Amino acid sequence: MERRKREIEIRHLRCFVNAADHGSFRKAGSVMRIRQSSVSRCIRDLEDRLGTSLFHRHRSGVSLNRAGHQFLPRARQTIRGLDESLHAIALLGRSENGRIKIGIYSSIASGFLAELLRSFGDQHNDVQIQLIDGNPEEHLAAIRQLELDVAFLTGTRAWQDCDSAFMWSEGVFVVLPERHELAILTAVDWHELSCEAFMVSETAPGQEIYDYLVRKLADLSCHPDIHVQSVSRDNLLSLVAIGRGLTVVSEAMTATNYPGLVFRPIKGERLPFSAIWSPNNDNPAFRRLLSMARAKAELEKRGPISGHSCGIGQHGAPSRTRDPWP
Repeated sequence: MERRKREIEIRHLRCFVNAADHGSFRKAGSVMRIRQSSVSRCIRDLEDRLGTSLFHRHRSGVSLNRAGHQFLPRARQTIRGLDESLHAIALLGRSENGRIKIGIYSSIASGFLAELLRSFGDQHNDVQIQLIDGNPEEHLAAIRQLELDVAFLTGTRAWQDCDSAFMWSEGVFVVLPERHELAILTAVDWHELSCEAFMVSETAPGQEIYDYLVRKLADLSCHPDIHVQSVSRDNLLSLVAIGRGLTVVSEAMTATNYPGLVFRPIKGERLPFSAIWSPNNDNPAFRRLLSMARAKAELEKRGPISGHSCGIGQHGAPSRTRDPWP
């Protein structure tokens, strides 16, 4: 009971500071838009809890006594600290501050994800965006542990303990040396690629692309000729340019110019991309990003939008056949 009597509330401090600043309970009440009697009662309550008076009271108003002068800077510091904390929480709640960790699986050179991050950054430039490359298993484990806010992965399958939503689709392109005989074509099919040698990177998404190529080439009764290279995706493209083999990429990567290379779409191939996140994730900045992503996906399903260099999202939802990769 004694402890409860000694507890000081923020209202006590605000009344005290305003009365000290204005030298009057009446003026403090006017500033705070409460009655003078309420200020007087609040100050008296504060003094009772502190066990000492804080003001000299006289006809023209009030002035701080010795205890009041010592208490004033502490009261200001407490109010300022609380106000700064409340402001920081409010900014975070409005997504004006904070951080989002995003797992990526494809290039963000162009297309849906690049445009989403650009738009989000324009509206919430105080939010820090951290992009993390990795394979689906790594991303999903991080999402379940709330170490990653969201991952944008290929496919439309359901993931255990995660929520997901289809966002966009991209074409699949074969990467050819510019002197390759197929480079003169505007598009190719799998029959024209059946006898070619392919390369994939050891890093993500190399394994998924490897499985994808095996599946596609095996359908043609052709023994897949696929080599795994211990290089990054950029260096893999350099190997293609010097004629060591071909590879395949998603549409977003075709927006970047690579010397000695051409990109040709593979007829009829589309890659669906989905957002994956934990239902337990309450990061307000991420929730704002997810809301923007869903609105953008819904808008693009309604028809083409000018400004797309790759045509991503202009073909509607993917078919319900098996996901291309993974």
